[in-house]
Amino acid sequence: MAKAALFSKFGPAFALIVAALVLDQIVKQLVEAYLPLREMVPVAPFLALYRTYNLGVAFSMLEDMHGWFIVSMRLIIVVFVLWLWRKTAADRTFAHLGFAFIIAGAAGNLLDRFFYGHVIDYILFHTQTWSFAVFNLADSFITIGAACVILDEFLHARTAKK
Repeated sequence: MAKAALFSKFGPAFALIVAALVLDQIVKQLVEAYLPLREMVPVAPFLALYRTYNLGVAFSMLEDMHGWFIVSMRLIIVVFVLWLWRKTAADRTFAHLGFAFIIAGAAGNLLDRFFYGHVIDYILFHTQTWSFAVFNLADSFITIGAACVILDEFLHARTAKK
């Protein structure tokens, strides 16, 4: 019998979600307090801080949609990921880690939507001729979580072939 992954257990998963959520909200409060609105603050040649507000979802998609539609959609996604977390075998380490990160990121952006009516974004990758969408730590958690789930699928498929 395979050993249960740490984040397949409620306690550790909940602790990670809360820690990531608190970190996300603290950073956003600092951004709100100290980073000027829509002014680029260079950090490195390809990285800047740039506070802006996202009224939509990732990369400002659906920004013309009503706010409650977006909140409802995010809540449905969180419920779906919770369902996946419960249905996934307990030994799937990266999948459970990924689900925890996705939930933390979605919850962080949901809190922004509830408290401010928009999501606070502040990380910008760019060159002189190109820039990536401005995003935040919660978005990074979602991306890292998705990458963990994909990695877990590759690893599981590989071990299933053996």
